Amino acid sequence: MWSTETYWFDATLATGLLMLGHLFFGHFEAHKPRWRLLLKSLLGVAMVLGISATAGRGWTYAFIGLIGVGVVVVHGWWLPKQGVNGWTGEPRARYYELLGLDEQGRRRPRDA
Repeated sequence: MWSTETYWFDATLATGLLMLGHLFFGHFEAHKPRWRLLLKSLLGVAMVLGISATAGRGWTYAFIGLIGVGVVVVHGWWLPKQGVNGWTGEPRARYYELLGLDEQGRRRPRDA
């Protein structure tokens, strides 16, 4: 009756991991509009399902693992190296400075 050999399992895995990512790391993207976060989630699920349908489940899980490695590298190594806590995103001013944002999280005007 139950099977993991279906696209629904891949979609559930992708949405579950996205949900956990937003839950634990969503404060890193508090400055972004909600429509961009929704679009990112939809594109992420579409990519996972597209890879699963065209290249197979092994490549899908390799892709998900590669994203996980990227998250660990950025939040576990690069952000702390730059003086930002990789779990909380504090100090917020330093995090925004790395992104090129002002203190309120808005894009700084480019110098001409």
